[in-house]
Amino acid sequence: MKIPLPTHSAPVSVGKVLCIGRNYADHAAEMDRDVPDEPMVFLKPPSALIRSGAAVQLPSQSRDVHHEVELVAVVGRKGKGIARSAALDHVAGYAVGLDMTARDLQAEAKERRHPWSVAKGFDTFAPLGPIQPVEAVGDVQDLTLQLTVNDETRQEASTRHQIFPVRELVHYCSQIFTLSPGDLLYTGTPSGVGPVQEGDRLHASATGLDPLSVSVERPE
Repeated sequence: MKIPLPTHSAPVSVGKVLCIGRNYADHAAEMDRDVPDEPMVFLKPPSALIRSGAAVQLPSQSRDVHHEVELVAVVGRKGKGIARSAALDHVAGYAVGLDMTARDLQAEAKERRHPWSVAKGFDTFAPLGPIQPVEAVGDVQDLTLQLTVNDETRQEASTRHQIFPVRELVHYCSQIFTLSPGDLLYTGTPSGVGPVQEGDRLHASATGLDPLSVSVERPE
């Protein structure tokens, strides 16, 4: 998939989809997990991406798929070992996104001490809203995230409650991976995660960002 970046004249291909687990204390608590002392990073494949107006496809392997609304930082400049002071200079824009999770498969993987790749990586499991340039967003650590399912609010929180702010996440990830234009960083979800069903309509929003709307389908 290619996405438009404010810093490029032509769309660029998505590279890595980096995701952060347990970046809000209230979400860690609802999952009965400890608050991490450093960012928890996992990956989704680019094939998990869909854009607003598309549909999340519920996989036959799972009967318990959950929504997780997140702020997404879009990398615009290549960097490795980026200093904290320069981290936000490597972000071209932001979007609201959803980290869809097959919770039953994730729980089974945790019990077996296996990775989460299957539970997180199905096609359509990384919806991504329209990308807005950095200058249109304002203070990225003071945005209100919200998710409604069938017009009922399920999640609502401020990014000021992130355990690791965006600056720290970019710095940390760049110590491990070379970040490249088109990489996406899903920065974690607040509390209120829950199951979705066939026919549901999900609407995700964040201050200063265009909303993301997707439906939910279960293919025959």
